[in-house]
Amino acid sequence: MADAILSLDRLEKSFGALRVTDAVTLDVRQGELHALIGPNGAGKTSLIHQLSGALRPDAGHIRFDGEDVTSLPMHARAKRGLARSFQITSVLPRFTALENAALAVQSRSGSSFRLFGNAAAEAGLNREAMEALATVGLEGRAGMLAGDLSHGEKRGLELAIALALEPRLLLLDEPMAGAGAQESARLVALLRDLKTRYTILLVEHDMQAVFALADRISVLVNGRLIATGLPEAVRADPQVRAAYLGEAM
Repeated sequence: MADAILSLDRLEKSFGALRVTDAVTLDVRQGELHALIGPNGAGKTSLIHQLSGALRPDAGHIRFDGEDVTSLPMHARAKRGLARSFQITSVLPRFTALENAALAVQSRSGSSFRLFGNAAAEAGLNREAMEALATVGLEGRAGMLAGDLSHGEKRGLELAIALALEPRLLLLDEPMAGAGAQESARLVALLRDLKTRYTILLVEHDMQAVFALADRISVLVNGRLIATGLPEAVRADPQVRAAYLGEAM
């Protein structure tokens, strides 16, 4: 069994009387694609916010690569290799795809990169940014404004930005959200390739994609994990089918 790169120990989070994370204990193993599924309002995005540092848990602990990162801010976790994409596209629309990726390289490297300066002086930044764009198939869109990309291309750019941070773990929050059938198929193929090189925690509603990609699946309902296991075991679990998969499948 592979060692866990991410471990959650009885994580708790409430907003007033609403408990969105209820004693969640979970391990993500090195080298796996671990899918987190559940109905709308189950608390999946709130959990990802806590893992990335955007939201502080009320109780419990988050350990990443053996270190307790529960109290660390988002940028400190990113520097340790914990990178995420968002449910709602968050690229900078008035900057090119290359500039978006280069900013991520800059944040990791501490370079003196200036978007409107002499790009030739920052060839290393641009080279790494282009490599990230090429990984997601967007090298041909490097000079295009991010706001002019298609929805699926914007989702791909978000992945490139995360990859430019040289992550040890990718937190992906519904990368297929809003994508059409063709774009979803392209993203599934991309994730299938990325999972050979990165550990991934994937939040996704597209069950066809989840069962095509996941090594293990965890099911969150009303802030509480009700199952974790291999895809076929989760698919066959009566509690999971009653709570979620009966409708989703």
